[in-house]
Amino acid sequence: MEDSMRSNSRRAFLKTSATLSAAALAGGSAVMTACSGEKKSSSAPAILSNETFEWKMVTTWPPTMPIIQDGSKLIAKWVEEMSGGRLKIQVYGGGELVPSLEAFGAVSQGVAEMGHGSAYYWSGKSPAAQFFAAVPFGMNAQQMNAWIYSGGGQDLWDEVYAPFNLISMPAGNTGFQMGGWFNKEIKSISDFKGLKMRIPGLGGKVLTKAGGAATLSAGGEIYTNLERGVIDATEWVGPYHDYLMGFYKVAKYYYYPGWHEPGTVLELFVNKAKFESLPKDLQQIIKTAAFRANLWMLSEFESKNHEHVKKLVNEHNVKLTPFPDDVLKTLKTYSEEVIDEITSQDALSQKVYASFSKFKKTIHGWADISEKLYYNAIA
Repeated sequence: MEDSMRSNSRRAFLKTSATLSAAALAGGSAVMTACSGEKKSSSAPAILSNETFEWKMVTTWPPTMPIIQDGSKLIAKWVEEMSGGRLKIQVYGGGELVPSLEAFGAVSQGVAEMGHGSAYYWSGKSPAAQFFAAVPFGMNAQQMNAWIYSGGGQDLWDEVYAPFNLISMPAGNTGFQMGGWFNKEIKSISDFKGLKMRIPGLGGKVLTKAGGAATLSAGGEIYTNLERGVIDATEWVGPYHDYLMGFYKVAKYYYYPGWHEPGTVLELFVNKAKFESLPKDLQQIIKTAAFRANLWMLSEFESKNHEHVKKLVNEHNVKLTPFPDDVLKTLKTYSEEVIDEITSQDALSQKVYASFSKFKKTIHGWADISEKLYYNAIA
């Protein structure tokens, strides 16, 4: 037995040696240099070009918005550091270079090279875009990441944005959101009738189906609109941001859960032609910075939300209220109707949602025998 094992090992060694010898003959001087004992530094990345670039990033967020705008600035910082200063990015908040909700067009047209926002803001450009942000009663943050990174979602996202000369990638996530701030109680689905609410994306279309009036406004305008009665309710993100925005001063009721946004993806979108003109290593640096921001923002929200929901309740007497079960059930039915309407009218939306829903069914099946049971057990 031992003789046989030694014989097999020897044959494997000889086979490997033969392969290396062939490589040496084919590689010539490159292999000889490596074998000569000459030491070469491997600590620095391989630089394909010494050319420097100065880019602009426009965002949909107020210039001082914690976490989200901070994350946009961190992307710029990380890119500059990783590139050794070869790619510098100047970040502009909403309204500083272009209006918040015009960032998509600005990057598409090359006014700025990149932007940061969320894909549901661009549903007017392409209905399919909003499926890459949040779907009511859809997937949470980790499940959205799984679909985009590992379930075919990124390829579809590239297809949706291609006509606009853009590529996009996850670059943040809010995690599970709250249901919103209201100046009236929601006791039944009929209480949504006539309700004017700031709510974007598919959630806004569901509200409309419930008899409400959905409006879309940039983050910096929400407080004033709620205070002046331009809107009766608003959703934003979650306890940490909502606390900082001061919504508790102008709304009575704080509802949960955020049925409309169970795990909202934030995106870095880049002018495709500009991106492809960069050296390959800088392209990878941008993708790496976006990947890091995706994890960082979600972690920040998760770490701060619980602390600030306690502040809202204990320090400001906010009435934290769950949506009634029958309201959630009806909203889910309306959500399915909204999605059916969109996908029946737009072939690309149908293609994207087919992938989304198939992945959701699979991953929820896994959650049913893992996290769901675990949370129930420790409750």
